[in-house]
Amino acid sequence: MNTILFGPPGAGKGTQAKYLAKKTNGFQISTGDILRQEIQKNSEIGKEIINDMNEGKFVNDKIVNKLIEKIIFDPNKKNKLIFDGYPRSLSQAKQLDILLKNSKQKIGHIFFLNVNKNTIIKRIEKRKIIEKRLDDNLDTIIKRYDTYMKTTKPVLDFYSKNVNFHEIDGGLEIAEITSKIETFLNV
Repeated sequence: MNTILFGPPGAGKGTQAKYLAKKTNGFQISTGDILRQEIQKNSEIGKEIINDMNEGKFVNDKIVNKLIEKIIFDPNKKNKLIFDGYPRSLSQAKQLDILLKNSKQKIGHIFFLNVNKNTIIKRIEKRKIIEKRLDDNLDTIIKRYDTYMKTTKPVLDFYSKNVNFHEIDGGLEIAEITSKIETFLNV
């Protein structure tokens, strides 16, 4: 069963996605990780991505959708996808629906981890020290959060009407969030 985890940067999507991937033998699809891999390759796409990330912008939907499409059509990953931070825009959400339909797949559950800005800032400052991520500086964090909230509101509206949509307080402790997700997944 495919699952979507979305929420602002630092909401804990990656932590929950890693856990779910292990628990369900699924595949964590982190657009952040995919984009950082492109940057490490120093490809033309990677250079475009780093410019957007450094400015606190979302990476162009066409680039992200193209990278995601390859994964969705991988037969080894069919119905085992855990989307970590994708989709982030209404365009991406609509494209995901098309890709899943064309690959004869569906989304089983959609989890929105809702977290306030102050909690996000504290978490990302801590993550910056622990993970040494270059894209985790205070100005970028604030820009990414504000951009996320503005851009993702339509995605929230798009998915919140689904019976498989679940909003979870992302300010809770990791174990509490995991427990709430497991309740819906029955794992």
